[in-house]
Amino acid sequence: MDANDGLPPRERRWAVLSLAIAISLVVVDMGMANVALPTIGRDLGISPSASIWVVNAYQIAITVALLPLAALGDIVGYRRIYIGGLVLFTACALVSATADSMPVLIAARLAQGFGAAGVMSVNSALVRYVFPRAKLGQGVGINSLVVATGSAAGPSLAAVVLSVADWPWLFAVAVPFGLVALAFAIRFLPHMEGSRHRFDVPSALLSIATLGLVLAAVDGIAHGGGLLVLAPLCIAMLGGWLFVRRQGRLAVPMLPVALFRRPAFSLSVATAIAAYMAQSLAIVALPFFFIAVAGRTQVEAGFLMTAWPIAVAAVAPFSGRAADRYPVGLLAGGGLAVMAIGLFLLATTPEAPTTADIVWRMAICGLGFGFFQAPNNRALLSSVPRERSGAAGGVLSTSRLLGQTSGAAFVAVIFGLVGTAPGATHGAVVALALGGACAGIAALVSFVRLGGFARREE
Repeated sequence: MDANDGLPPRERRWAVLSLAIAISLVVVDMGMANVALPTIGRDLGISPSASIWVVNAYQIAITVALLPLAALGDIVGYRRIYIGGLVLFTACALVSATADSMPVLIAARLAQGFGAAGVMSVNSALVRYVFPRAKLGQGVGINSLVVATGSAAGPSLAAVVLSVADWPWLFAVAVPFGLVALAFAIRFLPHMEGSRHRFDVPSALLSIATLGLVLAAVDGIAHGGGLLVLAPLCIAMLGGWLFVRRQGRLAVPMLPVALFRRPAFSLSVATAIAAYMAQSLAIVALPFFFIAVAGRTQVEAGFLMTAWPIAVAAVAPFSGRAADRYPVGLLAGGGLAVMAIGLFLLATTPEAPTTADIVWRMAICGLGFGFFQAPNNRALLSSVPRERSGAAGGVLSTSRLLGQTSGAAFVAVIFGLVGTAPGATHGAVVALALGGACAGIAALVSFVRLGGFARREE
């Protein structure tokens, strides 16, 4: 076997297990802490609005650090960034579990977010080195399965943990799994040398400032900030312009701006942002929909949410293998069209729906989303040179987080405008319909890749 074309089968299996455990810990953590926020706030004596920073600190740290850490992975090697991130994530999970004050907990969560960014920023690049080229779609399919299932299953898993233990265990359970993933990573992940070019500190600072201010503006919009959000938004636009302009002068830019001239790459990024926005609109709105509109309890709502990740888990391995054979525009576009139909069906669910009425609609959404993820991720990764896999993986993860963050913010705006009381104008219904529209737009963007100009570059 070519030493530069993936690992031998035995080593590959253990390396995949390490990657799967670590990335699942990172994405599940995003959803688990949300469920415990009221309890955390009560135990630590803080307001509900202040408790939100347990989640915000983690998500903001991930988003702003992805691109710089992905670029650093290209320089020093993806394995080093991955292992360092996993060590930091696991250590901070232990600190979070033992925190006795809000400042300590938020500081630990902020640092844990940087560790999570280390894992996420190079995860896709490592998949490209673990799997041979002929099986890249299969590898991306497994990775997509873990990410999608973890993202959707986080609230359900949190409900299970909280039914038998207190909130610190939400963080403590990550420690043993993190140590196992770390042991496998040290033993089985491939060694690869970085490019050893210079790390551009100004680019890193501009990237962090731009994304941080964008997130601040989005949060301001979600909380009715009015004209006050214009200041961070304008500064973010200026910072983004300076950042992109600087990339054009660098021999090896942190953001691979030149790659956006490739239709296969740019269309994959656009598809990802719109698709993850649709997913976030649905995942955030659905618990409110189940409780207020469908009349279910909180426990029942948590179990109903599992229909989505189960459907993703069922189809993701097949979509990964299909991505190695069939056009990505067809697979991802068709999957997103199915997802759009499922979301519109959920938004038009009849009054007093049965469990079956909900489950089959949720399953349609999950099946569609499962068929989108692996082909789209494969197209994005395979459209860039192998030595820029880290940068491409950073763009992929950033696209996902921007879409998810924007979707969650739109739900907050919709709830503020429409309200959360049951009825035809219930905010969750509007959010689901908007999610269907976003999925439809993402499907149209994906279908554009069936044109010859994009297909030649895949």
